[in-house]
Amino acid sequence: MTADDEVRFRACLEDVAAYKPGRPPERADGRPTYKLSSNENPYPPLPGVLAAATEAAASMNRYPDMGALELLETLSERFDVPVSDLAVATGSVAVLYHLLQAACAEGDEVVYAWRSFEAYPIAVQLTGATSVRVPLTDDTRHDFKAMEAALTERTRVVLICTPNNPTGPVVRRDELLAFLDVVPSNVLVVLDEAYREFIREPDTIDGVAVYRDRPNVVVLRTFSKAYGLAGFRVGYAIGHPPVVAAIRKCALPFGVSQVAQVAAIASLRAEEELLERVEALVVERTRVVDELRQAGWEVPETHANFVWMPLGEETVAFAEAVQAEGVSVRPFPGEGARVTIGEREANDLFLTVAGTWRKSHA
Repeated sequence: MTADDEVRFRACLEDVAAYKPGRPPERADGRPTYKLSSNENPYPPLPGVLAAATEAAASMNRYPDMGALELLETLSERFDVPVSDLAVATGSVAVLYHLLQAACAEGDEVVYAWRSFEAYPIAVQLTGATSVRVPLTDDTRHDFKAMEAALTERTRVVLICTPNNPTGPVVRRDELLAFLDVVPSNVLVVLDEAYREFIREPDTIDGVAVYRDRPNVVVLRTFSKAYGLAGFRVGYAIGHPPVVAAIRKCALPFGVSQVAQVAAIASLRAEEELLERVEALVVERTRVVDELRQAGWEVPETHANFVWMPLGEETVAFAEAVQAEGVSVRPFPGEGARVTIGEREANDLFLTVAGTWRKSHA
């Protein structure tokens, strides 16, 4: 068979890297293991949410509501936005894929900070567009002056992850608004707020408040983290009608299952109880960060449900050492490791291993 006889695919696929999920922990000695590699909520489902999802599963032989109307109406009431300003998909990352597919083509550019969410370069490359990665500052924050300088006539989209995954810092009010003021009105700005509920920084701004008077701003959020529905894949966008209409055109039919829709609605109705769990995770996050710093680690501020360990070339060795004790973390070779705030037992075990590592590598 010659090259001319082979099935052909788009050239942009040749260099697309596969998304790397967090590894599950492994042990052979029967001791407990803990997964701190995927930023999952460690709490089990609320009984009411579980009951609603279980009841909905009885109708799995039927297609879901393709328009997710009841979920959109519930979100509309929760955020005081029109249904026409909302779109849902299988996680906020799916919303992002649809949005980039709608906005970008070959020759276009997408600007974002790096390192940031691992899915960004994959999602951009699949459209044929070019990623323009702007390095984070030394304290792992967005460098908005450099991002401004990276804007060109070919820029179609800017991605802003706040809090930034995997490093943790949140974008502050003044720096975001100043940056938005210089972004051309025909460039779409995506505020990825997957970890919004974990923010305790007063000097920040709610993306929903930003979008209201800026037609080129769209906000992405998810039910995977604070609401504990990672396994059901429900995310949503809040944007102006032309942006939302474009997302909906690119969305897969019947993408969000009926079970997921019902669970998301039940979670919104149980939000007060769920946010009590988030507050407990924030308290635990503070404890973990404080103990790491006391042990000699230099970790950046975090307003998500994870902490960033700037390990550089020691990253893989550290991840393997933690894994050997039954805790999986998410390594980014040559840069650092992201560690989810999990149940207290998991955090205690991680802190023990991290403390021992720091002493032996001081």
